[in-house]
Amino acid sequence: MSQSLPLSEPSPAPSKRRIVLVTGPSGAGRSSALKVLEDAGFEAIDNLPIGLLPALLDGAGWERSVALGIDARTRDFSTDAVLDLLSQLSARDDLTVDLLYLDCAPDVLLRRFSETRRRHPLASGGPPLAGIEREQQLLHPVRARADVLIDTSNLNVHELRTEVEGWFSPDGQHYLTVSVQSFSYKRGLPRSVDMVYDCRFLRNPYWEPSLRSANGLDPRVAAYVGQDSRFTAFADQVFGLSELLLPAYKQEGKSNISIAFGCTGGQHRSVTLAEEHAKRLAQLGWQVSIRHRELDRQNEVKAQT
Repeated sequence: MSQSLPLSEPSPAPSKRRIVLVTGPSGAGRSSALKVLEDAGFEAIDNLPIGLLPALLDGAGWERSVALGIDARTRDFSTDAVLDLLSQLSARDDLTVDLLYLDCAPDVLLRRFSETRRRHPLASGGPPLAGIEREQQLLHPVRARADVLIDTSNLNVHELRTEVEGWFSPDGQHYLTVSVQSFSYKRGLPRSVDMVYDCRFLRNPYWEPSLRSANGLDPRVAAYVGQDSRFTAFADQVFGLSELLLPAYKQEGKSNISIAFGCTGGQHRSVTLAEEHAKRLAQLGWQVSIRHRELDRQNEVKAQT
C-alpha cells in the first residue's frame, strides 16, 4: 500500500531546470531521498546555508536540475526563511520548483533515534522526544506548503526509493548504472568493486614482441586475446551472469554495480575483456561507464612528464 500523499501534481517543464527542496523532521529519510534524487540525475546539495542557495543556482556550471536538502540543522534555518526561499524560486520563469516533505510518526522517529543512539538536533541535551515534538511544530507551516508529501513511517529504504523515483525520476523508473573496469593484480583489487573476474588464464600478448607496448584498445591485441580457445566461452558465461544478475540488482534498488576484469599488468587481457563486456551490456540498453585503471595511471604519468 502506497505511503505517499500527493498534495498537488508536480508539473515538470522539460525546458526548465527542476529544483526540488527536500525537507522534513530529522530521521524521516531526507539523506536517503537525496541519494535517490542524485541517482536520478539531480545535483544533490545538503545543508547549504539558505541565504547562499539563490546565488549558487545563478552561478556558472549549474545547468543540471538540483535537489536541495534543508532541515533544522541548516545554518540560518527558520520557517520563514524556507517559505521565502520557496516563494523566491517559484517566481522565477526559468525554474520548476517542488517541495518534497518527508514526514514520519513521532513514535517511529523516537525508535529510530533510540536504535542509532543519535542526539536529536533540537533536543538541547534532553530526551529525543522533546526535540522531535519541537521540530514538528516548527516545520508545520512548511509541511502545509508541500507539493509532494511522503510518510516514511512504514517504508524501508527500497520502498522510499520507489516512492521518490515515481515522482522525480524522468520517467518514474529506477536506473542502474554499471561500471566496468580493468586492473592489474600487481597493484591490488579496485576499491568497492562488486564482481571480479580473473583473466590471467588467457594467452598473454605481453609475450608477443610486436604487441608488448600496445594495449587492449588496439584491435591487434583484442584479436590476439580472442584467438584463445577459452575466450569466447569465458566471455559468454560472464555476460550471461550479468544478464541474470543486473535485473535482480536493479529490482533490489541498487543504483550502481561495478564489474572488474584483472590480469597481470592490467594492460592487455583485462582491457580487452572489459571493453567487450561493456559494449555488450550497452547494446542491451544498460547505462555503462568504463575505466582502465592502469592505462589511466600511465596517461597521468605521461601528462606530468
